[in-house]
Amino acid sequence: MGTLFGTDGIRGRVNQYPMTPEMALRIGKTAAVFFRDKTSHKHPKIVIGRDTRLSGGMIESALVSGLCSQGADTYLADVLPTPGVAHLTTHLAADAGIVVSASHNPFYDNGIKFFNSRGFKLSDALENDMELWILDDHKKPPVIEDKAIGKIFPVSDAGMIYSNFLLNALPPDIKTRIGGMKIVLDCSNGATSTIAPNLFSRLGVEVIPLSTSPDGININDACGSQYPETLAKKVLASGSDIGFAFDGDGDRLIAVDETGNILTGDQLIAIFARFYHQHHLMENQTVVTTVMSNMGLGKALSDMQVTHLKTTVGDRYVMEQMVASGAHLGGEDSGHIIFLDAHTTGDGILAALQFLRVLVSENTVASQLANVMTVFPQILMNVTVNAKPAISDIKGLPEAITIIEKQLGDTGRVLIRYSGTQPMCRIMVEASTKTEATHFCGQLTEIIKIQIGT
Repeated sequence: MGTLFGTDGIRGRVNQYPMTPEMALRIGKTAAVFFRDKTSHKHPKIVIGRDTRLSGGMIESALVSGLCSQGADTYLADVLPTPGVAHLTTHLAADAGIVVSASHNPFYDNGIKFFNSRGFKLSDALENDMELWILDDHKKPPVIEDKAIGKIFPVSDAGMIYSNFLLNALPPDIKTRIGGMKIVLDCSNGATSTIAPNLFSRLGVEVIPLSTSPDGININDACGSQYPETLAKKVLASGSDIGFAFDGDGDRLIAVDETGNILTGDQLIAIFARFYHQHHLMENQTVVTTVMSNMGLGKALSDMQVTHLKTTVGDRYVMEQMVASGAHLGGEDSGHIIFLDAHTTGDGILAALQFLRVLVSENTVASQLANVMTVFPQILMNVTVNAKPAISDIKGLPEAITIIEKQLGDTGRVLIRYSGTQPMCRIMVEASTKTEATHFCGQLTEIIKIQIGT
């Protein structure tokens, strides 16, 4: 990562560097030049989609101006989930896809992230190359002749193209067996607010919608995958079979079973892993997650005799390792779940459909599926920080970690890292009991607050 790109593109508070119209214009110009050098097209084809936050149109317009000024043709998908943009990029044989979104962040943040022509997120090396172009004042894009500027094309059927792609990922017999189920969908007032309810209704599902009325400000506001408690209450009150919660840009999934229990990304991965394993759909018996995965997932995969590979935090690092290892299944506890045999990136709606596939194939209820994994008590605390020194340089922290790790032994672990998209330090402790995990996490959090907290 450089100074501009984080773990998932460029992100920040709107109207503050780097998330300003001026920077978006500059990023658009650079992207046009960058992708023009990688295509045989006279005019690079760039797909752009966004989520529902208030600033989306502003940032998108600046990007489009920059792209067109350098000869790129832009294809506007309007509001579309991030994985929908990835699919549309390949569907239209475009040279790149751009998403204007800050994912699960509040409305006042926004971001810009890129997909290559194959629908994969850019590697660190490519992002670093682009960052050098963007930040180098001496690398000004050339002036394009007036007849060579790019055009703007609206993609009015983008949502239908993406929906059909998702439905085609389900076996025909599964589609007919899903009909009649009652499902609660929490769309986080984000990019899935229209597409998800319509798609599940097409399958004959009784949909109970939550947070499907975006106003530009209420995206991720006490709803969606970050706040599944409301979904759990609704599942119980409505007697639904299952509940699904997406985040603002639709690349995450958290589920709630029929008893109101919340199923995290790790639990969902364990469920999918067992299904893939039992039905011989896992060619090399490998699952890829990040270092943040719960220890219970590792034990469940070990019991299945499935190889468990771990990467640094970030779904694109998971994807890169999946491609390198030949794994078909991977993801993060946060709800990014990747089915490489179906898509090139994490997809919340696709994961929900795959969960229904497992549910009807096994002819059981969601709570029974969750028994595949015992979740170790895990406490995660966040501290807003004014700087990001090396963890080992924070006064008193290394010593405290050593003491706590000795007390935990083989029954727990400590993981401390900085967010790649926010000025935040994340402290995670797993232990044999929730009380112990909370106690140790609190100790470490207090040290960080004193030393570098705002």
